[in-house]
Amino acid sequence: MRIPIISTIFFLTLFTACKEESTPKPNAFLALDYPTPEYTEYSNPNGFEFSQNKWSSIKENKSNSLEIHYPQMKATIFINYKPVEGNLNLLLKDAQKLTYEHFVKADEIIEQPFVNPKDRVYGMFYNVQGNAATNVQFYATDSVKNFLVASLYFYAKPNFDSILPAAEYVKKDMRTLLETLKWKDKQAAAVAKE
Repeated sequence: MRIPIISTIFFLTLFTACKEESTPKPNAFLALDYPTPEYTEYSNPNGFEFSQNKWSSIKENKSNSLEIHYPQMKATIFINYKPVEGNLNLLLKDAQKLTYEHFVKADEIIEQPFVNPKDRVYGMFYNVQGNAATNVQFYATDSVKNFLVASLYFYAKPNFDSILPAAEYVKKDMRTLLETLKWKDKQAAAVAKE
């Protein structure tokens, strides 16, 4: 009877005496350091121009589309240009459908209308919050001849908290792109004013 009591006391002492005192750990924050944006003018042969962050690179594709790459962040903005040929309602519906396909994974989609009458640029800027495949999208049009759709994608599994700093950085660039967008076709602007 003495041996089990002594054994129990020995093991209890052994397990409780070996614990280190726990100390609270400081909160960890990502130390992501992105360069301050510097913008240059980009002119596309399809008839539009905008300001582009010089820390990104543009790849023009043959099918009226281009890609703006951010290698440091593993992110790309995909831009598709489509001429308006009496199909503006269909183009608008497709752009809105593209955004709301992400609603299943998104926590919230914030719509921000964009109106620039001076340069005849009208559109919608979408901020998609949550673990969706894309975090930022927009479309822009002059409602007569030109239509542009842009979406941001990361080459990583969508985890909103992890990509948030990079998404915020590129979102500002996309906002600048939209705010500096100009159609080079003056004829379309003249027709739209009538």
